[in-house]
Amino acid sequence: MVGSVETLWRYPVKSMLGEELEASEITEQGLLGDRAYALLDVQSGRVASAKNPKKWAKLLEFQAAYTTTPVREEIPPVNVSLPDGRSLISEAIETNSILSGLLGREVRLLSSAPKTASLDQYWPNVEGTAYQETITELVLPPNTFFDSCFVHALTTATLAKLQTLYPDGQFEPCRFRPNILIKPVADEAAFVEDAWVGSVLAIGNEVRLSIDTACPRCVVTTMAQSGLPNDLDILRTTAQHNNVIAGIRASVLQSGTIRRNDSIWLESQ
Repeated sequence: MVGSVETLWRYPVKSMLGEELEASEITEQGLLGDRAYALLDVQSGRVASAKNPKKWAKLLEFQAAYTTTPVREEIPPVNVSLPDGRSLISEAIETNSILSGLLGREVRLLSSAPKTASLDQYWPNVEGTAYQETITELVLPPNTFFDSCFVHALTTATLAKLQTLYPDGQFEPCRFRPNILIKPVADEAAFVEDAWVGSVLAIGNEVRLSIDTACPRCVVTTMAQSGLPNDLDILRTTAQHNNVIAGIRASVLQSGTIRRNDSIWLESQ
């Protein structure tokens, strides 16, 4: 036993703030309803993502939540809370025009992913990252709005370790956008999940996740969101002390339901 589920998050619209959950069904594509919607930049034909903050930083001022609990047969409409205090429903006729006006670019809210899609990713000037001060294209997995994996997990121990390394930083979970925040059995500040790569996480009575890779971080961790300030040193600290890694990427071996406080076991692959 390595820990328990501290909390769960689902992000109905890509790059918007999401919703915290007590429980979630896990499908072959992660938490049911996660990244089911996204905005399409009509001019470029690419998915709108806060990974390119020069265009899309404001997306992190929007928050998305489902109007009802998603089921496999049908993903429900999503309610979007706007920066100006208003809210709108995804099915409303004026949704695209309102979002376009607030974002300053023509966008279209998509409820299903095209066969092929990509986004722009900006790399800030941080030593240790793959690029500096440039924008690259990230091609998404077919028929999805995910960047690279269906489940992202992070431990409270990693956040605590980063906090000790940079005491003035605010290492809140929302900066890292995990689906599953794990509280380890050992109450210590350390990058504990790095050693789990290649193993299986058994969560509760049903769910099994393959831990495929460690999770390298991007500029989104540094951006203003949920009352937190812009802070490039969040990423610099992660790069300097753990090769830009914070968290793990996982795929689903066995579906089921997970809940807050479920026990988590580490098994061999």
